Amino acid sequence: MNVTDNGKWTIMDQKDYYNDKICIVTGANSGIGYALSEELLNRGATVYMAGRNPEKVAKAAEQLSAYKDRLHTLIVDVTKQEQVQQAVEGTAAEAGRLDMLFNNAGVGSTYQFETITLEDFKTVIDTNLWSVIYGVNATVPIMLKQGSGHIVNTGSMGGLLPAPFQALYCLTKSGVVSFSESLRYEYAEKGLNFSVLCPATIATPIFTNAGIPIPDDAYPVDLAASYVLDRVAENKGIIVVPPEPWIELWKTYVLANEKYEELVLKEAHDRRVSFETKGSYL
Repeated sequence: MNVTDNGKWTIMDQKDYYNDKICIVTGANSGIGYALSEELLNRGATVYMAGRNPEKVAKAAEQLSAYKDRLHTLIVDVTKQEQVQQAVEGTAAEAGRLDMLFNNAGVGSTYQFETITLEDFKTVIDTNLWSVIYGVNATVPIMLKQGSGHIVNTGSMGGLLPAPFQALYCLTKSGVVSFSESLRYEYAEKGLNFSVLCPATIATPIFTNAGIPIPDDAYPVDLAASYVLDRVAENKGIIVVPPEPWIELWKTYVLANEKYEELVLKEAHDRRVSFETKGSYL
């Protein structure tokens, strides 16, 4: 969709939406970032896979070597403004434009609040929130000059729903959601589109990296990437994946349903017991 002079949303032509698009994907060496990169390539885009670890980025790129003519890599620490700026501006200069930025890099955080240090706050905020700010700040001037572009920020269901023992994580992700939605309307008349991805339980290394088994009901990451790109092509603002049952749960929370209150209070109790007895929430 796009905005016309009368302020109404109109449906955009979605045929070959990603074909020949120049895209940057951060956090691209694994998980949702890798799956988005692969699906973008499959749909005809040129992808700059960005990550902090050169070996991991190279390995990820090697797995997608079939697309090598449209695949590039960027070594960038998204918590460093100068590196993000250089990556964005360098890509636009090399490719002649920048059509899409996927601010996807992020970290999880599930701890008892009283055990979280201020340094932990800085690490998670730098990675989950400041990285998005840096990316948007570097990209918007380029897209304004072009008169077009689409920025997709990765939030979380933790940005839409409160989660006990994830206060720090939810702080960052709710910020990403509000930031993205506000900019979506601010720049609609300028030809810039914004979407925010809100994944629920997706089968990615975010669990194993935290020493937690991937849940049995986790949604396959390749299906998540395909669903997300379909919704981005429709210029959806908030993209919940998988949509069910999470959209209904979100509605239940917004409407202050007592059943939701009971559900989350029970979750808080169960997690506290687990932390106190096992040292983790599972």
